[in-house]
Amino acid sequence: MERSTIIAGFGGQGILFAGKVLAEAALLEGLEVLWIPSYGPEMRGGTASCTVIIADGLIGSPVVDRADHAVVLNPPSLHKYEPLVAPGGLLVVNTTLIEAEPTRGDLEVLEVPCTAVARRAGDDKLVSIVALGAMIGRRQLVQRDTVHQALAVILGGRHADMVAADVAAFDAGYETGLEMVIA
Repeated sequence: MERSTIIAGFGGQGILFAGKVLAEAALLEGLEVLWIPSYGPEMRGGTASCTVIIADGLIGSPVVDRADHAVVLNPPSLHKYEPLVAPGGLLVVNTTLIEAEPTRGDLEVLEVPCTAVARRAGDDKLVSIVALGAMIGRRQLVQRDTVHQALAVILGGRHADMVAADVAAFDAGYETGLEMVIA
């Protein structure tokens, strides 16, 4: 098994953080992982993305021509990454910022109002964690409890006070991924 995920949006939306959480969860489950961040010189407000490749064996290449999943949090990311998702792949769309409809009919599209879900969970800034939760809820790449552990590992030192909020946002997204009607 080898699965690739692209997470993309504006800098400052937690794109790289969400990718790190997915990568850490996969490592905790004993899987092989590549985490490849990409961001412009603007960082906050500019475009940012990361690619996470998870496999149960050696990963042959860091190059992803066709991703199994893409999480897009802003309109430019939808435009750029929708074409890169493999047929039958999952496209998670943040409908809070993206009004355009995906153009491909060969994808599973999960439309999530990430800001509203994050707000209900307690912190409307955690949109990337909500979107990550929705993707994992839909595709079960890693276990829910493992993501909770990954959040504790990543935030536990300097930001231990934020673990509970991130877990709540992830869980809200996860439940949304399980429940949402696919477009």
